[in-house]
Amino acid sequence: MSAQSIDFGKDSPLRKLQIAEMAISNLYVDTVDEKKLVEDGIRGMIEKLDPHSAYTTAAETKEMNEPLQGSFEGIGVQFNIVQDTLLVIQPVVNGPSEKVGIIAGDRIVSVNDTAIAGVKMSKELIMKKLRGPKGSKVKLGIVRRGIPGILKFVVTRDKIPVKTIDAAYIIRPMTGYIRIGSFGVTTYEEFMEAVKSLQKQGMKDLILDLEENGGGYLVSAVQIANEFLRRNDLIVYTKGRSTQQQEYRAQGDGKLLDGKVIVLINEFTASAAEIVTGAIQDQDRGIVVGRRSFGKGLVQRPIDFSDGSMIRLTIAHYYTPSGRCIQKPYKKGQQLDYAMDIEHRFEHGELYSADSIHFADSLKYQTLREHRTVYGGGGIMPDYFVPLDTTLYTHFFRELAARSIVINANLKYVDNNRRQLKSKYPTFGDFMARYEIPESFVKDIINEAAKQKIKPRDDKELNATLPQLKLQLKALVARDLWDMSEYFQIINESNPIVMKAVKLMVSQ
Repeated sequence: MSAQSIDFGKDSPLRKLQIAEMAISNLYVDTVDEKKLVEDGIRGMIEKLDPHSAYTTAAETKEMNEPLQGSFEGIGVQFNIVQDTLLVIQPVVNGPSEKVGIIAGDRIVSVNDTAIAGVKMSKELIMKKLRGPKGSKVKLGIVRRGIPGILKFVVTRDKIPVKTIDAAYIIRPMTGYIRIGSFGVTTYEEFMEAVKSLQKQGMKDLILDLEENGGGYLVSAVQIANEFLRRNDLIVYTKGRSTQQQEYRAQGDGKLLDGKVIVLINEFTASAAEIVTGAIQDQDRGIVVGRRSFGKGLVQRPIDFSDGSMIRLTIAHYYTPSGRCIQKPYKKGQQLDYAMDIEHRFEHGELYSADSIHFADSLKYQTLREHRTVYGGGGIMPDYFVPLDTTLYTHFFRELAARSIVINANLKYVDNNRRQLKSKYPTFGDFMARYEIPESFVKDIINEAAKQKIKPRDDKELNATLPQLKLQLKALVARDLWDMSEYFQIINESNPIVMKAVKLMVSQ
């Protein structure tokens, strides 16, 4: 939109808005923050539009973009807070903290001589203290098990890579598994590294897990879809009122043109993840397993302001190759109802039975090669529906997790036993084959729960809880000794969607 096309005539809406702002700033009875007044006005306008258009301040914009941009600047540690103390889970390999000698299990008790141990601080506030511009220095006070006193380290902050691939491993002979957590700047590069590694290990077929993947960069999604599709296959197209239709097509030079593909989705799979899923399904390159995806198919264009703030304005819709609009229905300005959509799916039984989902004939589409029926109306419907398993986690288990009893007990256990565990199980293979959760570990959790007045209803519920609790604990211990990939190697064996895909891979 050019400056010449903006109407500032005396009867124009823009002139009216300008006069209102000037009147409030200059004449209102009390002092007003003019910057905030304008920001509130922008937010007010945006709120009357679709659910995904948004205004963010400079700080909010920076925080929002960091996970997608592939890096942030800080000291390079994974940490958690246990009893008001920051516990280092793992330093980032070759990161600034590891380079000065900080190790897993260290407790950071002070930052620049300011105590943070024993002080109630949110994780977000502590992150702000630890992050800072590349090249800046931060002085940390560290307490290390077996070493008296407080150790002092000076860490030079640096760029810290953000991983978007959660896990990559051979799940069954000749079948690889890759889980993508989000689509960021580095996702394609990470994905191809994972593919190369798995193919060296004998991968012929692939399970691509996009459960809980909330999306991200369109370019990354298109790059990954390209790896599966033949030359000139349509991946996705966009269309809007003021924007011309734009098509994204495969180049035909992918590394995954052969072999079986199964994509996993659930109700939290959204945006860029739905683009990949829709392309593979519509082009009959693979099948989709799970539950209907979220249904976020609105294209946002960033409009940057000089102060670092930004408007993300919806300008078009995403469409799958068969012509399905990914976006689920919404009413302008009714963000609360839109936000409650997943809750409505629970109430209507959609997450438990595919039969509860009803589609009009007008929402039926055909895949492009095999002419299978697929459905529009918002989100991607899987080819094989897997209901939400309400028996997997008992009420008692959910209470333990909600109160952070499981995660805190795990952090203490690993902190106390890290050296012995690493010595006894030098490789993850050893750990998988031989490690069992000690009964004393489980008893500590049950006793802590009882102190917080959380108890199983009866022995039947307790016995139903124990197998999943032990599996979760084993996965968490593996995560803290190795990484997220090892966590998923364990936890996936109880994931009904993953297990359905494994069975289908054998039977196809």
